[in-house]
Amino acid sequence: MLLSLVLHTYSMRYVLPAAVMMGTAPTYILAWGAWRLLSAVLPARFYREVDDRLYTIYQSMVLFFFENYTGVQVIIYGDLPKNKENVIYLSNHQCTVDWIIADMLAMRQNALGHVRYVLKDGLKWLPLYGWYFSQHGGVYVKRSAKFNEKEMKEKLRAQMKAETPMYLVIFPEGTRYNPEIPKVIADSQSFAEKEGLAVLKHVLTPRVKATHVAIDTMKDYLDAVYDVTVAYEGTVDHKGQRKLAPSMTEFLSKECPRVHIFIDRIELKDIPEEQMYMRRWLHERFEIKDKLLIEFYDAKDSKRRNKFPGKSVHSKLSLKKSLPSLLFLGGLTASMLLTESGRKLYVKTWIYGTLLGCLWVSIKP
Repeated sequence: MLLSLVLHTYSMRYVLPAAVMMGTAPTYILAWGAWRLLSAVLPARFYREVDDRLYTIYQSMVLFFFENYTGVQVIIYGDLPKNKENVIYLSNHQCTVDWIIADMLAMRQNALGHVRYVLKDGLKWLPLYGWYFSQHGGVYVKRSAKFNEKEMKEKLRAQMKAETPMYLVIFPEGTRYNPEIPKVIADSQSFAEKEGLAVLKHVLTPRVKATHVAIDTMKDYLDAVYDVTVAYEGTVDHKGQRKLAPSMTEFLSKECPRVHIFIDRIELKDIPEEQMYMRRWLHERFEIKDKLLIEFYDAKDSKRRNKFPGKSVHSKLSLKKSLPSLLFLGGLTASMLLTESGRKLYVKTWIYGTLLGCLWVSIKP
């Protein structure tokens, strides 16, 4: 019985991080909401500067759990600049942890507060988070024929007008690569073959619309495009077949020992402007990703597996960059919950914040 209890406790080791990250959300929203009201009469640039700082605090706490708590080894290949830049970040997409990988890289450039996402439309209904991501500069988009190019352009132009630093994360595949749903992979490969494009094994055929709108709209505002390829070690079974990438709960349960991240920094002048040609360029970039992942998962020489080619750096996140945020947000939340009035405000923030957020995103894109 004792052994069963130990095993159960060990399997639940994601509960504390999840409780803290979600539990501090109302505190964060209250702090952000107070600043939003105070800054209503100020130029948008001042609001954005403090909003980015607040976002850095929250996401630094998130990274404490995803890096320091898990002890995962982050191995970086390629050319990640040390200085912050205005960029579009293009990556393969396998799981929800991919969002955190963007934070990991941005943190190493002191640009964590600048991270903004292009997200699928359904995520805007997430309690508290969905509304806030939109307020922080995130862009919600619908797929295929429902994609609203005009809305996305207007949102990005508003960000540029406010001089918002941009670390815009896009997953061009549009959905996750999931080996447990072979139909999605087969359909993606059939589409590529039909269109005369290379058939890809470890990534899906990318969609160009969001990438084209973002680059075309912000081409004079951006410094570069980061082409990022991510591989999670331990995602191959005993037969050598690729498994599902770790979920957030599995990652927080320390089931991923190492994350491998390959970065290729691309100058804007090297990217074609016309959508037709950019589509071909983007597919070629995903061909490169596919070759990297084939080498990572399927290399005939076992010594070449579980790593990307070229030089790598084991990058460890200092506690000085993450622990203070955890203590700050955790302390604020604990102090709120110690009083009856604080607990009432906490609960009301969850309830009314969610309702107001859903109302807001249903009215405004």
